[in-house]
Amino acid sequence: MSARHPIVSITGSSGAGTTSVTRTFDNIFRRENITAAVIEGDSYHRYDRNEMKRVMAQAEGGDGSPVCPHFSHFGEDANLFAELENLFRDYSETGSGRSRKYLHNDEEAAPYAQPAGTFTPWEPLPASDLLFYEGLHGGVKTEHVDVSRYADLLIGVVPVINLEWIQKIHRDRSTRGYSTEAVTDVILRRMHDYVHYICPQFTRTHINFQRVPVVDTSDPFIARTIPTADESLVVIRFANPRGFDFPYLLSMLHDSFMSRANTLVVPGGKMELAMQLIFTPMILRLLERRRQQLPV
Repeated sequence: MSARHPIVSITGSSGAGTTSVTRTFDNIFRRENITAAVIEGDSYHRYDRNEMKRVMAQAEGGDGSPVCPHFSHFGEDANLFAELENLFRDYSETGSGRSRKYLHNDEEAAPYAQPAGTFTPWEPLPASDLLFYEGLHGGVKTEHVDVSRYADLLIGVVPVINLEWIQKIHRDRSTRGYSTEAVTDVILRRMHDYVHYICPQFTRTHINFQRVPVVDTSDPFIARTIPTADESLVVIRFANPRGFDFPYLLSMLHDSFMSRANTLVVPGGKMELAMQLIFTPMILRLLERRRQQLPV
């Protein structure tokens, strides 16, 4: 962690809803006139789209290679964990570092004259007030790296597992053209890495947001629709509740309640408002601490 160069990290699984949380932070940054160096976790995958297909075929034994049934984007072998840790460390020490972008589609790729599914060249980060990461591994820790130790604010986005799967199935079917069977195969292949690399991050987070549906999601693989915000509750867990004004939050978030001394439950439709109320003062404190550290 760094007083002079703060890092905010949003971590969550594919389909968890981290992109929606990022939009909330975009609004905070714009309203408070904060310049953030934004890092997308996909930029630290090891392989581009075509390379991933080739390596995946190898992992499935398609060319006679030994079968590795658990190879996935969730795991260490498919990601540049050391480079991500280097970025977090360099930024915390110097306010700079190198990153790149993963070009998901033709629209993103057009300005770079590159095909979709590839990475842009590594480039220095622009000047910024803070680093903002959103992706799969913002709190990852292994025998070799510890990304989580550099985050000044580490936030987990963790829907209950059936809801996470529903969101992923619907997203991949509607935006990527996958069949339910194909998405199910991906979920099953990723389960080993989900347990070993994704879940443990949520014990290191400062705050977790977990959306819990209040409608039946017993079989996520046949669900016709994603439960709406109004059909959900959001469980917000604070690792250290000291310093948070819970009476104020309860008064501002109608129908919310405390389920434990460190856990606030709010209606799903008020999740963005809750984030605004919780994170705006936290971000401003980080920047005030930064201002105090900068030379006059």
